[in-house]
Amino acid sequence: MKPSRLLFLCAALLGALSLQTASAGLLQERREARQLDEAGIRVQRDVAYGNDERQRFDVYLPKVAPRVPAPVIFMVHGGGWANGDKDNGSVALNKALRWVPQGVVLVSTNYRMLPDTPPLAQADDVARALAQAQQLASGWQADPARFVLMGHSAGAHLVALLDAAPEIAAQQGARPWIGTVALDSAAFNVETVMRGPHLKLYDRAFGDDPATWRAASPTLRLEQAGAPLLAVCSTRRDDACPQARGFAAKGRELGKRVEVMGVDMSHRQINHELGQDNGYTADVERFLRSVGLLRL
Repeated sequence: MKPSRLLFLCAALLGALSLQTASAGLLQERREARQLDEAGIRVQRDVAYGNDERQRFDVYLPKVAPRVPAPVIFMVHGGGWANGDKDNGSVALNKALRWVPQGVVLVSTNYRMLPDTPPLAQADDVARALAQAQQLASGWQADPARFVLMGHSAGAHLVALLDAAPEIAAQQGARPWIGTVALDSAAFNVETVMRGPHLKLYDRAFGDDPATWRAASPTLRLEQAGAPLLAVCSTRRDDACPQARGFAAKGRELGKRVEVMGVDMSHRQINHELGQDNGYTADVERFLRSVGLLRL
């Protein structure tokens, strides 16, 4: 076969694969939109909280306005501080389908990421998004004083950092919140991570400066009790639950309520299956009820 013919066939195959992938993505978007519509949920897309295209969040609202101001779950996606998106199905869909019909507003936010924006600046973005969501909450018939922060993986690290160092949020204009749910972070103590064997993604995120490690460590930044925190961790990983227990021990010294929930699930399942009708979701909901987000 002539080289030109081979190149043509390869290009055609790549084009077909790209078209197939795009078609599958479009079908998935339509399927999710139909699920949300059937559940009585409307979505405000890409609400801006800054000038960068990543400084946007989506808001999942009931089509029928609640009779009393709704509480808010403020969700932060993961992705190794370098990837991920607010409208990935595993980030928002199941959670919206579960909790918006129960009278909750769900906000799912993006933030600037590596390589241009390191984790400490990402925390500033998340805090700025939180402040904007709280400011807009009354327009959604939601209560700016009844927010729960929730994040998965890198997003769990970022919300835990705000929980431990609420001055980061206050500097961006955010108000206090009623609880935090950290879904499978293994970076409560970044300094411990960096001084031991670790994945390369941590080097890209935190570099080689011990001062940065300490500043980005929720456990080391924690100095006051603050709102309750639930740390969900995968018992299939070697690092997540020990990191969560270290944070909990520091919290207990300060009189902070920290619950550690070890689950026999993968890192992905902890995010994707939250909101499905299972015992894991029910356990997380017990915490949400205890802080006043869900009705008893």
